[in-house]
Amino acid sequence: MKYVALLRGINVGNNKRIDMKQLKKMFESISYKNVSTYINSGNVIFESDRIPTEICIEIKINLSKEFNFEIPTLVKTEQEIKKIVQAIPNEWENNSIQRTDVAYLFPEVDFKETINLLPMNKEFVDIRYIDGAIIWNVNKDNYNKSQLNKLTGHKLYKLMTVRNVNTARYLSNCL
Repeated sequence: MKYVALLRGINVGNNKRIDMKQLKKMFESISYKNVSTYINSGNVIFESDRIPTEICIEIKINLSKEFNFEIPTLVKTEQEIKKIVQAIPNEWENNSIQRTDVAYLFPEVDFKETINLLPMNKEFVDIRYIDGAIIWNVNKDNYNKSQLNKLTGHKLYKLMTVRNVNTARYLSNCL
């Protein structure tokens, strides 16, 4: 089965620096097949016969051993990734006019009501929940009004890992 591992909070500033070649080798060392990484933000595509919960535990243990720090990690199946991407309206993009992001949710906050707990001015953001993720789109002229910039300081932010729409679509197309 094909999977995507989404590592949270790596290679941001000078914190939790991870080389993608080393990350790929680590995944291969625990017998995952057809391993590839995408950009420097911790996206790993791979194949395994194991179930997602086992994979997630195994990855977290090996990441900690390999890099000497904890890395929150989500493991999504091919079907989960594709379903999330299919929920993104085709016209939602990242360009000079609009910004679209996908917040992949850790199990503790994977419910629709999470939207209501986020510090956003929903008058300026089109925000949608789908199992496993929250997707939002904002006109760049309204970005400050949307208060999306407050999200990184919110307690729920640590329970999600955000990718831009281009990355989300790329990962889906790789599967």
